[in-house]
Amino acid sequence: MNFEKQKDWMLEEWNHSRIFIKWLILASMVGIIVGSCAAAFSYALRFVQDVRLSTPWIIYFLPFGGCLIVALYRFSGVRKSKGTNMVISAVRTSDQIPLRMTPLIFISTALTHLFGGSAGREGAALQIGGSLAHQIGIRFKLDEKDSHIITMCGMSAAFSALFGTCITAAIFPMEVISVGIMYYAALVPCAIASIIAVCLAQFLGIQGEHFIISQVPQLEFVSACKIILLGILCAIIARCFCKLLHRTEDLFRMWFPNPYIRMIFGGVCLIVAAALFGHRYLGAGMDVIETCMEGHVIAEAFLLKMIFTAVTLGCGFKGGEIVPSFFVGAAFGCLFGSIFSLSPSFCAGIGLMSVFCGVTNCPLTSLFLSFELFGFQGIAYFLLADAIAYMLSGYDSLYHEQKIMYSKFSPKFIDKKQE
Repeated sequence: MNFEKQKDWMLEEWNHSRIFIKWLILASMVGIIVGSCAAAFSYALRFVQDVRLSTPWIIYFLPFGGCLIVALYRFSGVRKSKGTNMVISAVRTSDQIPLRMTPLIFISTALTHLFGGSAGREGAALQIGGSLAHQIGIRFKLDEKDSHIITMCGMSAAFSALFGTCITAAIFPMEVISVGIMYYAALVPCAIASIIAVCLAQFLGIQGEHFIISQVPQLEFVSACKIILLGILCAIIARCFCKLLHRTEDLFRMWFPNPYIRMIFGGVCLIVAAALFGHRYLGAGMDVIETCMEGHVIAEAFLLKMIFTAVTLGCGFKGGEIVPSFFVGAAFGCLFGSIFSLSPSFCAGIGLMSVFCGVTNCPLTSLFLSFELFGFQGIAYFLLADAIAYMLSGYDSLYHEQKIMYSKFSPKFIDKKQE
C-alpha cells in the first residue's frame, strides 16, 4: 500500500515537473516572439508620432486614413472587428483568433496615430500579443485550456514590452477576463513571458514608463478624506467614460451604417475639434500625462480627452482605451489636487490609477501598476482610492466580453456581462 502511494506521489510530481518545463519553454517562446513584435510596434508608433508632430497638417488626411483602415479590414475578410474583446472571448471560450489580426491591428493602429486619432496603443498590443500566442498554441496543438493560458501569456508579454511594467502585465490578463476570479494556473507562464518580453524590449531600446510624483502627504485624517472623495469621483468618471465609449460607437453605427461614411464623418469631427481645442488631445497623450505629473493641467482636459477618444474609437479607428484612461485620470486628479489644496502631482497619480481600475475592474493590477509607475510613496492612499474606485465603478467596463463573476458589494456569485 505504501509502495502504491509512493508511486502515485512520484508520478504526480513528475507530471507537475513536466507541466512546468512545458510552460517554461512555451512562455519563453511567447516572450521572445511577442516581445520582439511589440518592440517593432513601439518603434512604428514612435515614428508615426514624430511624423505627425513635425507635419501637423497631416490631420486633414484623417478621413482618408479611416477609409484606408476600413478597406484593409474588408480586403482581409474582416467585416466587424471585436478588438480586445476578441482576445478576452478567446481566453474564456473556444473562439479562434485569426493570424491576420496581427498585421491588421499593427497597421491600422499606426495609421490612426499617424493621422491624429485620439487612441492608445495597449489595446492593439493586447490583440497582437494574444493573436500571436494563440497561433503558437495552434502550432503546438495545445488543448483548449492550455490555449487559453498561452493567449494570456501573449497579452502579458505585449503589455510588459510596451509599458515596462512586468508585474502589472503578468497579473492583468489573469484578472481582466472574469472579475472576481483569478486564473492562477496562468501565473507562472504569464510571469515568465512578461519578464522575458520586458528584458528583450529594453535590450532593443524600448524604455518603460515611470513617473515622479512630488509632495506626497503624510497619512492623516484630512488628506485621507480628500483621497476618499477623489476615489469616489474617479469611479464616477470611469463609469461615464465607459458609457460614453460604448454609446458613441452605437450611435455612429446607427447613424452611419456604411463604415466609409462613418470614418469620414468621424475624421471631420476630429479635425474640427482639434482646430477648436488644440492638438494636445490627439494621439495617446503621454506628454500631457507627464505634464500632469508635474502638477500642471488645463481644467477641461480630462473631459475633452474622453470626447476625442470616444469619437476616434466610435467611428472605427483602431487603438487602445487604456492610455486615454490614464490621461483622463491623471488630468482629473491633477485638477482635483489644485482645487482641494492637495499635491496636484500626487493626485494625478492617484487619479490615473483609480480611473484605470474603474474602467477595467482590476484592483490588484491597478495597485501593482501604481507601484511600478510611481514607486512606493503614499501606498496607503493608493490602496484606499483603488478599493473605492473598484467598488463604486459598478459593472461598467471598457470590454463587452468581460464578465462579472462575483458581486462587488457582497460575496455573491452573479455571472453577468458588463453593463
